[in-house]
Amino acid sequence: MSATEVLKKTPLYEEHIALKARMIPFGGWLMPVQYEGILSEHQSTRQEAALFDISHMGEFLVEGHYKETGLDRILTQAIGDMPLKSSRYGMILNDNGHVIDDLIVFRLEEEKWFVVVNGATTEKDAQHFKNNLTSPVCFKNVSQDLGKIDIQGPASRDILKSFVEGIEKLNYFEFDQFDLLGENVLISRTGYTGELGYEIFYPWEKTKDLWQKLLENDRVKAAGLGARDVLRIEVGYSLYGHEITEDISPMEAGLTRFIDFSKDFIGKEAVVKQKENGVEKKLIGFKSGSRRSPRVDHKIYNAEKKEIGSVTSGTFSPSLNAGIGLGYIQTDQYEKDAGILIGNEKNQFKATITGKIFFKSDSLKS
Repeated sequence: MSATEVLKKTPLYEEHIALKARMIPFGGWLMPVQYEGILSEHQSTRQEAALFDISHMGEFLVEGHYKETGLDRILTQAIGDMPLKSSRYGMILNDNGHVIDDLIVFRLEEEKWFVVVNGATTEKDAQHFKNNLTSPVCFKNVSQDLGKIDIQGPASRDILKSFVEGIEKLNYFEFDQFDLLGENVLISRTGYTGELGYEIFYPWEKTKDLWQKLLENDRVKAAGLGARDVLRIEVGYSLYGHEITEDISPMEAGLTRFIDFSKDFIGKEAVVKQKENGVEKKLIGFKSGSRRSPRVDHKIYNAEKKEIGSVTSGTFSPSLNAGIGLGYIQTDQYEKDAGILIGNEKNQFKATITGKIFFKSDSLKS
């Protein structure tokens, strides 16, 4: 970010300041990293419910037949067989088969689609859609019209019940239109924390009213990007700019289950080649032998202290009471449960290669 770049603010900026949140630049936005503290906000999410301001995310509308508009070719996942009011996770790739962004597609109607993308990549993604759709009239960027509040945690359903009739009918990766404080809005159930949770797309200028109303409940606490990062690492979810970038392919990131190889998509030829020939690096999870936390600038070494990769995300996990992380290593160096070292040339600590999912909650699909 340049010194002259103006950071964008969500509709809840003043609310964060009133709650004495610590604000930081994030993807071109000024966002709350924490309020009371990352550990307490993590605990609220895992035990009760937490509110996250995710209004920086981008939202697009695409209208028309999924193949005739070119939408199907832009996305890696299958969308033609999606039931109405369902959503799917997937990616958009460049010609080299690397990840431009990851996203979620919602099927609003038979030929109407709602796409949610990352905030830092919204403009880049919008241009990619415009360049590859058959007509510009198919596409509308509605990011500035919608605020987005995520309520996450095992108590989130019970809390929303008092505001939203029928919310308990939503299954995992489903959505619907609901009346909420007099507004007809889209509410989905996907989540990024590994807990039961809902995402509310609310009119931008009225998002503050919803935020204030939900926080009147003593079981709900505001949570920032710090807790959100810990929560998503604990369940092994990738973050754009860390585990996935335009230099990384879905094959390397372990995301092939979100690719439909039976259809055409941008970057398919490169990805198929990797599928056939293998990849030189792969994403792994690892757990520290202590409370020491890995950092993004740390290197990964094998037991013989040979550098074999680098850390993409790291944190202290309150759920495991240990440091955990994600990172890329040379594929030929991968061995589950193998001992590794994390750090730099002068200072290293022991860790063990694990699966990428460190924590599982019973609430996610309940």
